[in-house]
Amino acid sequence: MLVAAAVCPCPPLLVPEVALGAAPELDAARAACADALGALAAARPGRLVVVGPVDGAGPEVYPEGTAGSFRGFGVDLDVRLGAAVGPDTEQRLPYALAVAAWLLERTGWSDAPVEGLGVGESYPPGLCARTGREIAARDERVALLVMGDASACRTLKAPGYLDERAAPFDAEVARALGAADVAALSTLDTGLAYELKVSGRAPWQVLAGAADGADLGGSLLYEDAPYGVGYVVAAWS
Repeated sequence: MLVAAAVCPCPPLLVPEVALGAAPELDAARAACADALGALAAARPGRLVVVGPVDGAGPEVYPEGTAGSFRGFGVDLDVRLGAAVGPDTEQRLPYALAVAAWLLERTGWSDAPVEGLGVGESYPPGLCARTGREIAARDERVALLVMGDASACRTLKAPGYLDERAAPFDAEVARALGAADVAALSTLDTGLAYELKVSGRAPWQVLAGAADGADLGGSLLYEDAPYGVGYVVAAWS
């Protein structure tokens, strides 16, 4: 069953080497992510599953030890999801799971085996919920690290330009994640999420499926929209 979850944003700018001179602007977000991962460790899970957005529909499975890189952003920095186990393969982490791997390395995660799962923006809510329930049933003590951004339409300079619907959508997402409101996350408007360029919709709905019946409480650790993109950090336990 699900015993804890951490929700974090997934911009590569979270990695200081990628952000360079702008790195201090996300210091508060990084600190909140570290606190959320601390809550995961405190729950003593037997398995950690990292869920994040991918370009395809998914689901895409990434075994422990899968490598990732930020070389596509001009940075000579490689990461690995959990411990290096088994032979190297050609499979590489998508950027969201590479950010998760960086967060886990940064906080010295060694508390449980790690694996990754990618779900895309077209992955339906019903399948998200079923996938979450299947993850929760795989171990007596499962934890989730859920990566994803809210809208990319909060300002004129945002990647998706300004959309007046973005701020209220993000506010409801932050409320639901902070309150561990499974019902609200399960019924997020998928069409609106797509229009607002929300990468976290499917991962959050996987979390909702996994948490159904787990009776977890939530805490909102960070919510802001630097660069016009909504970033939310929350911890469930």
